[in-house]
Amino acid sequence: MKYDIADPSLADEGARRIEWAGRRMPVLKSIAERFAKEEPLKGLMVAACLHVTAETANLMVTLREGGAKVALCASNPLSTQDDVAAALVADNIPVFAIRGEDDESYYRHIYTVLDMAPDITMDDGADLATILHTQRTDLSPIGSTEETTTGVIRLRAMAAEGTLRLPVVAVNDSATKHLFDNHYGTGQSAMDGIIRATNMLIAGSTVAVIGYGDCGQGVASRAAGLGARVVVVEVDPIRALTAAMDGHGVMTADDAARVADVFITVTGNKHVLRKQHFDVMKDGAIMANAGHFDVELDLEVLGEMARDRRAPRRNLEQYEMADGRRLLVVAEGRLVNLGAAEGHPADVMDMSFSNQALAAEWLAQRAGTLEPAIYTLSADIDREVARLKLASMGAGLEELTEEQKAYLSGWREGT
Repeated sequence: MKYDIADPSLADEGARRIEWAGRRMPVLKSIAERFAKEEPLKGLMVAACLHVTAETANLMVTLREGGAKVALCASNPLSTQDDVAAALVADNIPVFAIRGEDDESYYRHIYTVLDMAPDITMDDGADLATILHTQRTDLSPIGSTEETTTGVIRLRAMAAEGTLRLPVVAVNDSATKHLFDNHYGTGQSAMDGIIRATNMLIAGSTVAVIGYGDCGQGVASRAAGLGARVVVVEVDPIRALTAAMDGHGVMTADDAARVADVFITVTGNKHVLRKQHFDVMKDGAIMANAGHFDVELDLEVLGEMARDRRAPRRNLEQYEMADGRRLLVVAEGRLVNLGAAEGHPADVMDMSFSNQALAAEWLAQRAGTLEPAIYTLSADIDREVARLKLASMGAGLEELTEEQKAYLSGWREGT
């Protein structure tokens, strides 16, 4: 079996981490048990480009239980947990990922899993899909799945210009993914990464959240819960108004740059913090990115502006400006929750990866029948994932009476 990982001797440690995460993923476990009986993916090759974490490892095992051959590469150079990669290899699952790998290795690993001629690809950021549309047009998978908002944006751009050539399930658009993974997962893990990297007290600080989508709302909520004064920067008036009514300050990036102690970008866009903002930030200002790609901070310009750079702590780089101000960047401007922490808690990834497993099954069932387009899983699947999660939490779910069902489905009774 081919693989490329940092250290195979870490397998035992990784196995313990995978087992621990699996305890918090009861919905995925129930799907794995069904998959083992039914083998809905039998004979298929699944290539995944995802964050190589303990939670992802449980998804890979679930897909294998379903009869698939699987291979995994990283969707971010800093998101790989090397011990988890080693444990998967020890369990005969090929992994091509090393934490901190350079761009050449990162893309070589992507090409390697594509060389296995996958029937289904799984993406977190659409890197596999992009290469399938640019360099590996000889491959024709029956479909792909996409985990995150940034990837869905890229794929919808392909669809809009008419270049999308395979069916894609936008797993991110499932309610049991984006309403929980994005909001609660990103909210908690982004703050976790910043605190681990800096050990700063969030209470009493001013935190600027750049972007107020599902992820930004979660980050703002968790920062406020820790005692921060939150200011939000948004280009969308509806989201900006939502932020204001949620109790946050709303201002331009230029104004926020002058007052914030911590900046967290969550936009999926390029250079949302740049020279004009670096010029006026406070001494000691901390910047972190919770968006998928490392383009939200203009680090090239920041590096050119700095007269000195050093690392005062692990996962923290200090840029000293000509006037003596020190600006700090967490995790090289990469995804902070995985670059400086362990990513989303298994409890929310349980739902996200349950959707991924069910999306692979959905594509397998419809092989050869789907047009190139963006698809979402049905509301029934979403609700079933939510029901299973509630049951695992010991929560009760109310049911409508027959009278209530009749009332909601009729129109004559109005008083």
